[in-house]
Amino acid sequence: MNAVILAVLVMVALSLLRVSVVFALVVGALVGGLVGGLSLDDTLSAFNEGVGGGAQVALAYATLGAFAVAISRSGLPDMLANRLITLLGKEATAAHQARVKMLLLVAVLLVAISSQNAIPVHIAFIPVLIPPLLAVMNRLQLDRRAVACALTFGLTAPYMLLPVGFGAIFLNDILLANLNSAGEPLGLEISRGMVPMAMALPVGGMAMGLLVALLFSYRGQRSYASKDVAALNGQTHTPVEPHLLGLVMSGVAIVAALGLQLYTGSMIVGGLVGIGLLSLGGIFKWREADDLFTSGMRMMALIGFIMISAAGFAEVMKATGDIDSLVAGAFDLFGDNRGLAALVMLLVGLFITLGIGSSFSTIPIIAAIFVPLAVQFGFSPMATVVLVGTAAALGDAGSPASDSTLGPTSGLNVDGQHDHMWDSVVPTFLHYNLPLIAFGWLAAMTL
Repeated sequence: MNAVILAVLVMVALSLLRVSVVFALVVGALVGGLVGGLSLDDTLSAFNEGVGGGAQVALAYATLGAFAVAISRSGLPDMLANRLITLLGKEATAAHQARVKMLLLVAVLLVAISSQNAIPVHIAFIPVLIPPLLAVMNRLQLDRRAVACALTFGLTAPYMLLPVGFGAIFLNDILLANLNSAGEPLGLEISRGMVPMAMALPVGGMAMGLLVALLFSYRGQRSYASKDVAALNGQTHTPVEPHLLGLVMSGVAIVAALGLQLYTGSMIVGGLVGIGLLSLGGIFKWREADDLFTSGMRMMALIGFIMISAAGFAEVMKATGDIDSLVAGAFDLFGDNRGLAALVMLLVGLFITLGIGSSFSTIPIIAAIFVPLAVQFGFSPMATVVLVGTAAALGDAGSPASDSTLGPTSGLNVDGQHDHMWDSVVPTFLHYNLPLIAFGWLAAMTL
């Protein structure tokens, strides 16, 4: 069996059995490396080399966790949550609760969409926005799987369709550039305007999956225990009443943290400046900074280690060389059948992205092989865009190692009641990857 397929199957199977995702990634990498012909030393060397690439992301998560803890001490999140509870009312009718649920889901969805383009901060908003809202979600008995689906849609669909923010990087700098680079010797030329048009139908499939998740799959009530999130994350300080300076500085800190992240491209710098401003506002004292970072790292430790392990896993898969053989060998199965060829391209992309955890990193791997094959099978330029773009995006939603699922889990699981695999990964895989395969295949065959 191909080493990449086997490694991904081992990793996903262990994760679904509730084995730690970190352990599953390490075991999957070892199995894939050894089956792919690497020695144990070479496998570990490749894994260690990849781990270094994930350290920056892990540090960024820890800083964001510390910033989220500091914000929670200002009283601003509690005040927001109390206002929402007041609006809900103590004796709210079922119809009123349903409206509040939907408004909350729509608000979360719009913020997630904006995080990819209007204010491109990606997942940085989740640890700040979501934990304070858990008390409201618990009161509404809102199924957190619906929130995870809304967040993941907002983190993935916009960059696949809108060429601004992260979408400009995905559609223009990566997808378009690699398509034209691979297609130039074959006389294939793709214009900028063709890319979002081609991706519209697959994204439409994701939108249908979102509606199914919110209106049918997770519409019912789900009970969660009311827990003190602050105590769970090691915050032993005595709560204080919100004061004007603290609230103002909290707002300034949030704007400054997001603005600096946009300017510098670093979540670490933005988080540190935000923490500094909160200290100036009297939210906490500098001598409490160690406790703050410890609490933040405790909150984000699992997410950070998963990202580090995923980087090592991806490096081992590349070192085996079996990604290329997976792509090439898949096409021995279908002869001259265009429909089967399109389906296999999409499934190959799904397996690669599930393992690597990044659609942005998948395009350079598959474009050089997919583009000549698409031309050989007579696919149009628009269909070629769909095949490569959708194949890369498949698996971003629904991968245990993707920040599109890790981000929502980091906010929804601060009280330990949201399982990463069964409450984030599986719901988003079912509601987004299956429609992407169907609508991506339909678009490739009709455009």
